[in-house]
Amino acid sequence: MTKADIGVTGLAVMGSNLARNLARHGYRVALHNRTTARTQRLVEEHGDEGAFVPTVSTREFVDALARPRRVIVMVKAGEPTDAVVEELAAVMEPGDMIVDGGNAQFEDTRRREAALRERGVHFVGMGVSGGEEGALHGPSIMPGGSAEAYAALGPLLEAIAAEVDGVPCCTHIGPDGAGHFVKMVHNGIEYADMQLIAESYDLLRQAAGLSPAELADVFRDWNTGELESYLIEITAEVLGHVDPATGRPFVDVVVDRAEQKGTGRWTVQNALELGVPVTGIAEAVFARSLSGHAGQRAAARDLPGPRIAQGDPSLVEDVRKALYASKIVAYAQGFDQIAAASELYGWNIDRAAVATIWRGGCIIRARFLNRIREAYDTDPALPSLLLDPTLAKVFTEAQRSWRRVVATAAETGVPTPGFSSALAYYDALRRERLPAALVQGLRDFFGAHTYERVDRGGAFHTDWSGDRAEHSA
Repeated sequence: MTKADIGVTGLAVMGSNLARNLARHGYRVALHNRTTARTQRLVEEHGDEGAFVPTVSTREFVDALARPRRVIVMVKAGEPTDAVVEELAAVMEPGDMIVDGGNAQFEDTRRREAALRERGVHFVGMGVSGGEEGALHGPSIMPGGSAEAYAALGPLLEAIAAEVDGVPCCTHIGPDGAGHFVKMVHNGIEYADMQLIAESYDLLRQAAGLSPAELADVFRDWNTGELESYLIEITAEVLGHVDPATGRPFVDVVVDRAEQKGTGRWTVQNALELGVPVTGIAEAVFARSLSGHAGQRAAARDLPGPRIAQGDPSLVEDVRKALYASKIVAYAQGFDQIAAASELYGWNIDRAAVATIWRGGCIIRARFLNRIREAYDTDPALPSLLLDPTLAKVFTEAQRSWRRVVATAAETGVPTPGFSSALAYYDALRRERLPAALVQGLRDFFGAHTYERVDRGGAFHTDWSGDRAEHSA
């Protein structure tokens, strides 16, 4: 029997669609699943799409693969992944590779990669974005691991990835956990992006008095310009949808409680450890948490606040400009986090390459990622995207609108933590001095934590409870 080019184990929707994508591109794909019924169903329903090799046991699955063996694992993150990886590694040989395509924590990927490297087996942590449709028709793929593993695996992944301007949305991100780290940050930016879109909808509905159907048209119009993106596109679809059971706007019959699977929270937790302010992502995560506190929100319903005055049509253009500026801030913070982790772990991540592969296939794909790619191509060491001359023009043009939007939201009582935090971050970044000097003074007063001076080097402490003399620490 002709050996398979690659194998996929874990044939739920994402795994099945990746297997079908590979088969459609001419690769012979070995299939394995804990329950063989799922393997059989995939072959019965989609066997005409390409060459599949169904297997029953792990040994049969591995034996069906050509050397070096390449296996994509698509199972639940955590202990299930550990169990499958160990089962595969036990029957694989040096030079073979195991590819984890799930949403794993990057620290777990680093641990697994180090352990398997000692056994001569390559472990690749591979971020995959685009959902079920992306997996089938072309996702954005973010593989980490060794350069040797990518040399053998990359051509297959690049073949099935989305393409923009003839460039595949797949590249070698870096060693060990780099791929899963970049996918985690991608998801964090996704949280921020959706929060900003939701705030735009809410403010225009509450303060401008626009209906969901009218707002669907607004978002469709926005999707023809610089805000063009997948999320803006589907926002128009969701807002324009009418619930067939009630005849009401779909958005009005959905419970206003946003779920989360954890990757946004991981992004914020890691940013805190790195000391990188990802305020937009953090506010998006906290907004989802707040939406889930239904009892607390109900109890607070009668708290005093302003009455919302509707009917300001000029707000539409202001919100558009504020949304674009705030989106750039969210992406800038995410890329800052990638840069910080890359330096800490020695990953040498190319931020321009990341922007390139996010232009298609993934959830946050957007037109302005071309601008971000150009910014990092021009200056790979750019301290912040906000400092790129082309992107800086956006902030010049958005200034008045951005501030009017945040002020209008505050005056009308519409919560916009995403817009507000983005503007606050922008203003803090451009300040010559921040009030952190006072914070340092307070810390030294109550805890003798010391401070530095602007006029000479060293650390100092003031004897606050005594004669208030200053001493070198």
